[in-house]
Amino acid sequence: MRLSSLRRGLLGLAWFAAWSVGAHAQAQWPDRPVRMIVPFPASGATDLVARVVAQRVAQDLGQQMVVDNRPGAGGTIGSAEAAKAQPDGYTLLLTTSSTHAISPHLMPRLAYDARKDFTPVAHLADAPSVLLVTNSLPVKTVGELITYAKANPGKLNYATSGNGTIVHLNAAAFSAQAGVEMTHVPYKGTALAIPDLVAGQTHVLFDSLPTGMPHVKNGRLRALAVTSEKRSSLAPELPTMAESGLPGYSSVTWFGVYLPAGAKPELVDRVHKAFAKAMQSSEVVEGLAKLGVEPAAPGTPAKFAAMVQADSARWATVIRQHKISLE
Repeated sequence: MRLSSLRRGLLGLAWFAAWSVGAHAQAQWPDRPVRMIVPFPASGATDLVARVVAQRVAQDLGQQMVVDNRPGAGGTIGSAEAAKAQPDGYTLLLTTSSTHAISPHLMPRLAYDARKDFTPVAHLADAPSVLLVTNSLPVKTVGELITYAKANPGKLNYATSGNGTIVHLNAAAFSAQAGVEMTHVPYKGTALAIPDLVAGQTHVLFDSLPTGMPHVKNGRLRALAVTSEKRSSLAPELPTMAESGLPGYSSVTWFGVYLPAGAKPELVDRVHKAFAKAMQSSEVVEGLAKLGVEPAAPGTPAKFAAMVQADSARWATVIRQHKISLE
């Protein structure tokens, strides 16, 4: 009995010691460099956002934040790698709606489960798109575009950056809600689509604000509205799609941070606070504005998770209704 009691006591002490070390490590997070996986190429929008934010987080925490680009398969390769990491706070994933709200409905054999394999931490920022039309179209508002498209069914086409991209989904969602028919013309990027739009060979394009607005300002294209729920501070003169006659239409590319599944609540809170603090700094706000990205409203990990679920459900409906695939 004494031996058994001694063993139980030793096991209890061992468990307590392990728990104490783990709790101390999380309380002290980070005490070494943190790797932040970005599942997209260097110099792309997500990478640039990550570097602006990571620099400030590292400065606040006094530890290096290493941005590790792991591109491929629409961001799913790097996301799968992050999902397999230890949930100790030293591997983070900074990603977008592409990997967690869109790809799960386009790639049935994903190497990760977007909901089960990650712990949502922070919704960082949003990048709205702008609805552009060629100058040859006799329309100046979204309402006029819808009226024209209905009067000319099937005669308009819309350019995209490829099947299943956010550019494609934005246009598909617009067509469905407006009740218009347009032909899809996919390109290998919106930069390649712009010349044909300017020339009038295509008619409609949902582009990012930073790449689309310069063509509006020099008179080559016409902007009708932004896709965000509220007017963008980057182009406040443009109405939203909802203001333009499509109530409820809202679409942004969101940027957020995840930990692998199994992260302790106290660690999630610590990481969340670190990023929330960074997003309040003027240098981050200004840095993101140059990229056409706006900080998200302050929230919680739970609100971030709910937002992603709603976004995912919305795109699942659009993809199913329009039978969109990557083929």
